[in-house]
Amino acid sequence: MFQNATCCPSLGGYDDKTTDFQVVPAPPVGLATNNFCEGMADSSGVSAALANDDCSSADIQEQAATNVTVGYKGQINTSAVPITSSYLEAGLCPVNVHWHLGAEHYSLGQFDETGTAPSGHAASVDDDDSRRSSTGNERQGFMCHLYNEYDSRFTTSYDWKHCNDMSVGQTYEIHWPHSKGGACGTPYQYQTPFYDGVFCNATAAFSGPREGEPTGDPAIAGSIGVQSQTYTVINDENYYYPDLIRGMVKDGNYGAEITTYTGSTTGDGRNNDDACSMYAPITWQVDRNCHLISASSFDKLCADMKQQADDMSGDLYPHGSRTLVSDFLAADNHQRRAEMLFQINDDGSHRR
Repeated sequence: MFQNATCCPSLGGYDDKTTDFQVVPAPPVGLATNNFCEGMADSSGVSAALANDDCSSADIQEQAATNVTVGYKGQINTSAVPITSSYLEAGLCPVNVHWHLGAEHYSLGQFDETGTAPSGHAASVDDDDSRRSSTGNERQGFMCHLYNEYDSRFTTSYDWKHCNDMSVGQTYEIHWPHSKGGACGTPYQYQTPFYDGVFCNATAAFSGPREGEPTGDPAIAGSIGVQSQTYTVINDENYYYPDLIRGMVKDGNYGAEITTYTGSTTGDGRNNDDACSMYAPITWQVDRNCHLISASSFDKLCADMKQQADDMSGDLYPHGSRTLVSDFLAADNHQRRAEMLFQINDDGSHRR
């Protein structure tokens, strides 16, 4: 980088120039040492109370991840109302970021059973066990339609410095859990496991329905939410984005078409049979489109995760994807929301 900035040694010594790069070390200790969120989900009793249960239980509420294709509705007649504003406007902050191998959600024509990746085609919608990674540990979700085996940008490997078990050309669905109960604006805002971040201030996380909602709505739907955006990784710096840790990309087509609904936490430890999540109902805001993102963007995300006060090493690799939620376990409150983004005109005015 020094040489690229033409700061090379010369006969008279080093040129009087500087680069536009900053090297930030990762010391073994830092200023922040009082992680008051650590273990909060366990110590507050939340983890035990919300352990997985049989999907036929009368206590099971709506699940995620579901079909988010426009027009889809599940069969559970829920009273929960999802957050339709931005999470920032609703008083939530991001408390974690992690991603899944393939897409857990299903969006017809975007990430579905006909998508492709270096590992080949995805299996059928309800195939539970056959889609495992080469390590046999993580279940492969749905794949996007952007991968091109004849384009070197999708096949040229990337020298990963911070993320683990990642591949160029592969599909990943990133989740950003948000919470009113997070340690928002403190060094302990981001936590692994994400439950510690969600329930760091457990009382605030269950603060009751939002203004204007029916009083019978579960408080959790207005206090906990997840952003979801799905990408195909490309080895092309034209798709570099430096701030994936902050949340979903909202620019142009990125984050423009959102499905909002209430569901649960996800992961391949849950299914449609004997392991449904009791962390429900929470709001989901899901980008229905698949997008390109550079491998360097992911690696920068992992580098940022390593700089957090909490140890986030447990989220530096792709997690397995849950089997698509069956209709009888999905909520009927799926809403289509087109994100209205402002564009600045040449004369300084703006339009939507």
